[in-house]
Amino acid sequence: MESKGTETRPTAGLRGASWNPQLLPGSMKTQVLPVSTADGAQVVGFHYSTGGERTAVMIMHPRELLATHYMVPYILGAHVACWVQGPRTIGNDLRLEHEIALLDVEAGVVALRTLGYEKVVLLGNSGGAGLFTFYNEQSLMDPAKRFAKTPGGRPCKLPGAEMPAAAGFIFVAPHPGQGKLLMNCIDPSVTEEGDAFSTDATLDPLSETNGYRPHPAKSRYQPAFVARYREAQRRRVERIDAIAKGMIAERMQARSLNKATPSALSAKQGAFNAIFTVWRTDADLRSFDLSLDPSDRRWGTVWGADPVASNLGAVGFARVCTPESWLSTWSGLSSNASFERCGRSIEQPSLIIYYTGDNTVFPTDIAGIVDAIGTRDKIRHDIRGNHHGHALDPGDALGQDVAGRIVAEWLKSHFLT
Repeated sequence: MESKGTETRPTAGLRGASWNPQLLPGSMKTQVLPVSTADGAQVVGFHYSTGGERTAVMIMHPRELLATHYMVPYILGAHVACWVQGPRTIGNDLRLEHEIALLDVEAGVVALRTLGYEKVVLLGNSGGAGLFTFYNEQSLMDPAKRFAKTPGGRPCKLPGAEMPAAAGFIFVAPHPGQGKLLMNCIDPSVTEEGDAFSTDATLDPLSETNGYRPHPAKSRYQPAFVARYREAQRRRVERIDAIAKGMIAERMQARSLNKATPSALSAKQGAFNAIFTVWRTDADLRSFDLSLDPSDRRWGTVWGADPVASNLGAVGFARVCTPESWLSTWSGLSSNASFERCGRSIEQPSLIIYYTGDNTVFPTDIAGIVDAIGTRDKIRHDIRGNHHGHALDPGDALGQDVAGRIVAEWLKSHFLT
């Protein structure tokens, strides 16, 4: 049954994921601790505890920092400490490469071990889930076999990193990985990457000819269109991959030329790190046709209910990239950070929270995520709510509260007995 409402409250960027201060224990102690990564970057961790805890939960997102995450009070209530950490580039994924972000994760885990915690559980919310899954794969691997370079060729220090293994995982509203997410929501009707308005009308997701109807009318995309659309999305990602790789190749060629025959021009070309814009990245058909992959979700996306604004505005998924950040983070073909690629590495106990009104993680997505997780000690809970557990309708229980109590009980049963 389709919801009659629209997603009027954007949840992208962890908006709406902050705690209720009334739930914080009076005995909570807070420390703000700077931490150095293995490659010399500085990150910051917010350490919450009440005293005497032996287990800690770490919360981190690859490009966001929400020091007041709504799960903190529930974790502390289970007599487990909590560490909320920022990445090295907060609020800006222009240079985000997941292989290097793993060093940020490592720094947090090492810091918690140094503080005396015996076990560290990683809680990945939304995009944090794919990051932690990738960390797990690399942490359990022979260090010599870890990635030594990002997909764009930038050296990283994973082979020499300590990378302590996690004791368990909590995934809250996880999506399949940022690249896989974008593969589902990128608009394939764009014909020229440099022209935000270029459109192949036969693939336009906002064309009534193709089945779109503005809310409250019901959009209906035919199966043949959906199949063509999905294949065209892959082709667009392939095209952007080729552009990104070409930019890197040109830079490397200029550096080689400047080494052989130094010149002012080749020196500049070798130093030039191009930045490019990726327009129209908020067009998953399931956000507009609620009969596709049906759930409790409202009409619209995590960016709201105006797809024209979210596709052509200054802010959006992958809006501004370097070639390296595109390949490592946003390419569904080149990124290493996905459940599909890394999920089987998870041997530790895992809890998965799925909000049934989520309009960025759909039923087939969460089913694939749960299936990809390797451990048999995994449990999934479906809770009514949007991407951050807010009520869908008046009178609904707050999904955040339901999820928080489940997380607390799971931590007690797995790590305090």
